[in-house]
Amino acid sequence: MLSSPIFLRIVPLVFTFLWSSGWIVAGYSAQYADPLTFLSVRFASAAVLLGALSWAVGAPWPATPRAWLNCIIAGVLLHALYLCGVWWAVRHGLPAGISGLIAGLQPILTALLAPALVGERISAIRWAGIVCGFLGIALVLEPKLVGVDPVALWGILIPVAVNLVGMVAVTFGSFFQKARIVSGDLRTVTTIQYAAAVAFTLPLAFALEPMRIEWNLTMALVLAWSVLALSLGAIGLYLLILRRGEVSRIATFLYLVPALVAVEAWILFGETLAPLQIAGMALTIIGVALASRK
Repeated sequence: MLSSPIFLRIVPLVFTFLWSSGWIVAGYSAQYADPLTFLSVRFASAAVLLGALSWAVGAPWPATPRAWLNCIIAGVLLHALYLCGVWWAVRHGLPAGISGLIAGLQPILTALLAPALVGERISAIRWAGIVCGFLGIALVLEPKLVGVDPVALWGILIPVAVNLVGMVAVTFGSFFQKARIVSGDLRTVTTIQYAAAVAFTLPLAFALEPMRIEWNLTMALVLAWSVLALSLGAIGLYLLILRRGEVSRIATFLYLVPALVAVEAWILFGETLAPLQIAGMALTIIGVALASRK
């Protein structure tokens, strides 16, 4: 079942839907918590829950120091550097549209590196889908890009660079996970990864932020969704399909995230959907369909 074509097609879509909600909860959490502080609590909560589950079911832990080290490296790349880079950059002035376009570079970078790093062959049709998908998210994000002054971008070079670091980190983290963590129980593997993410993020939060968290019902719900739906659900699915599928094919599903976020913001916050955005969504879906086919 886990290696069936139907499974490998449906699960990436479920992952993409869950992952897109991260931008919604990030907007809520920004009202009550500093980004790195919130991520530290999120990573720690996920590590505790997964660790308790692993202990309760007797899941096997990695058997060698090298296997533990691989989990730690993957955790820092996939979770800590990626999310810290994106959340810190947006919180410090990076426009959401620019952040979205930077995230859209990940499938392109993945396709460029896949032949050399993991021996994946990128066909002409898949390249066409990758380019089509990137153009599609550019159209979806167009309203957020219209008000961005190119001259003003010089004043936020540091957030841009930090966001780029996060994008590169998750790309290499995906390759590292695919190449080095090919076996082992994903529950214990992910527990170690989140523990490593806490160890990386918490000192940064202490050094760079007042570590503000205002606890209320909204904050509790945001944290619960972030831990259960994102850190456990979405990431668990991502690591599973990464183990079963090709890195470049999986990365293209991230093109659907901006479109889903636009629809969710339309439903939840009453934001408008322009015809150009709808056209961009259609172009993105076509691109993902081309890039994800065998």
